[in-house]
Amino acid sequence: MARLQINRLTKRFGGTVAVRDLSLDIADREFLVLLGPSGAGKTTTLRCVAGVEKPESGTIRFDDQDVSHVSPAERDVAFVFQTYALYPRKTAFENIAFPLVARQFAQADIEHAVREVAQKLHIEHLLDRRPAQLSGGEQQRVALGRAMVRRPRAFLMDEPLTNLDFKLRVEMRSELKRIHSELNTTLFYVTNDQTEAMSLADRIAVLNAGVLQQVGTPEQVYDHPVNRFVAGFIGNTRMNFLPCVLRNEDGPGLHGRDGAWQLAISDSLRDAIRSRSDGDALILGIRPEDLALSTQPTDGAIEAEVYAVEPLGDRTIFDLRVGDDIVKVRTPPTFDAPQGSRLWFDVDRSRIHVFDPRTDKALI
Repeated sequence: MARLQINRLTKRFGGTVAVRDLSLDIADREFLVLLGPSGAGKTTTLRCVAGVEKPESGTIRFDDQDVSHVSPAERDVAFVFQTYALYPRKTAFENIAFPLVARQFAQADIEHAVREVAQKLHIEHLLDRRPAQLSGGEQQRVALGRAMVRRPRAFLMDEPLTNLDFKLRVEMRSELKRIHSELNTTLFYVTNDQTEAMSLADRIAVLNAGVLQQVGTPEQVYDHPVNRFVAGFIGNTRMNFLPCVLRNEDGPGLHGRDGAWQLAISDSLRDAIRSRSDGDALILGIRPEDLALSTQPTDGAIEAEVYAVEPLGDRTIFDLRVGDDIVKVRTPPTFDAPQGSRLWFDVDRSRIHVFDPRTDKALI
């Protein structure tokens, strides 16, 4: 097992900076997920850690050893690819055994190691099959087995569930969580799927355009995003962002564009943005699950028109028009209201977020 430290890593491809001054400290036996959109620099970071790419600057350390200029083979890490990369003419057993065969392990040791890993992955009955005879989920398990059998210092996984259908992705998330718990090893995982990140990670590192945005537990990045990018990228359905201004007449409050809505805020929330003056432009962030819908007006609720209804089985998403803005609200599937009707939504004031429109940084 190993502690992995990335210090001020920068990688360019021609004039394009793929990763800029990235520093991460992954604890021994931690499951850290590097999350971001396509093109954020996630895979490039992983390939630099593996030694496949050479960074322009910065260092990579395993425990106290600087491996920045060490060959991939000497780093003793296992890389699990998005495309599985199985040998098509070899059986599942032979694919899993390949790293041990290459190291000239005794046949009895290979047999024991492969069967032990196959048992952990629940694929003992598939060892005689070739990749073409396996489903996507089964191929992914074989690829994981090939990595596990080596007992590496750390696992590096590059979007390993992307090619699976939804049902298999859900199943494999549970398997990966269980496998990490059993192996008790360091795991550095890359994905653009925030649901994967939230369900798997001990901590999440959010990357955008090669720049690290925030590192924290799933709860921290969800409940306390440091900027508007993190707030919008984490969460399903995404956070609502409403341009507004701060007004102090008749008590502190936030007012929407053209006076379409207003939201009274507590003194404590006002104190949290005390650096802002009356009339300052702000952006209010509210998650759809932190809004409550009603068919009748209530004190402090905001009136809106039903613009669209998205029934999703276990929940319904209402798109509400408020002035020039569309606000999404998550409700139980039993709540019903036709398109074009009038509803009122109330805001959980303890769960609101406020952002600076110039810097996109979170104020509260």
